[in-house]
Amino acid sequence: MTTSQETPGSVPAPPAWVRRPASLARAVTAELVERIVRGVHPPGTSLPPEPALCEAFSVSRTVVREAVKLLQEKGLVRVRQGSGTMVTPPTMWDMLDELVLAATIAAEESLAILDDLVVTRRVLESDMANVAARVAGPDTVEQLRALVDRMDELVDDPVTYADSDRAFHDTIMQASGNRIARGVVRALESQVVNTARYLGRTERALCVASNLGHRRIYERIAAHDPGGAAEAMFNHITEAWIVRRSGTADPVRLRR
Repeated sequence: MTTSQETPGSVPAPPAWVRRPASLARAVTAELVERIVRGVHPPGTSLPPEPALCEAFSVSRTVVREAVKLLQEKGLVRVRQGSGTMVTPPTMWDMLDELVLAATIAAEESLAILDDLVVTRRVLESDMANVAARVAGPDTVEQLRALVDRMDELVDDPVTYADSDRAFHDTIMQASGNRIARGVVRALESQVVNTARYLGRTERALCVASNLGHRRIYERIAAHDPGGAAEAMFNHITEAWIVRRSGTADPVRLRR
């Protein structure tokens, strides 16, 4: 009987991928990502050898090798025969990877990474607002109007206001039909939506000012004014972040 044959009534062996200690590997990967981003293992240096990592994390070689493979996929290390596993410079890291982005946001004391996130978001959302103004039908326009009106009623409730705020932006992104741009924005936002440094101040006056920006965007989309919608979105995202932004450093990365 070959290994692929089974006797009647026997329980088939699970496939190889089920037996892989994936959860352990992911946990080790997450810890190593944080260590690399924090500079415990600086760019250009080697990760500790397999035996040392096995001992440090109390895991098998299989787990360590899987973790190193995941680090390679994220661009954080490069494996070379005879040279070990080398940590790569930050320019090679996959900043859309949730572990890498979250660790970078947590590790950086400056607001540069959040400024870059906002810059990326406003470029993509401005373009999607441009498209939405050209293609949005009556149902989408009505949905945006209802959200803006609802947010006027929620300025004293910043938590619920924020939910409607995200729904407003997502409605525009969906209307644009650009699934890739929407996916990038959602991936970026998922890492900072509950981060105090990104949320910043949330008092009533800021919600009122924020919704004036939403209303300008809605009006330009309702008027089927692509250029106006793009400009309104660009200005809204920039101004809302500058108001929320903490710290005294000059936000030079936001200038255009």
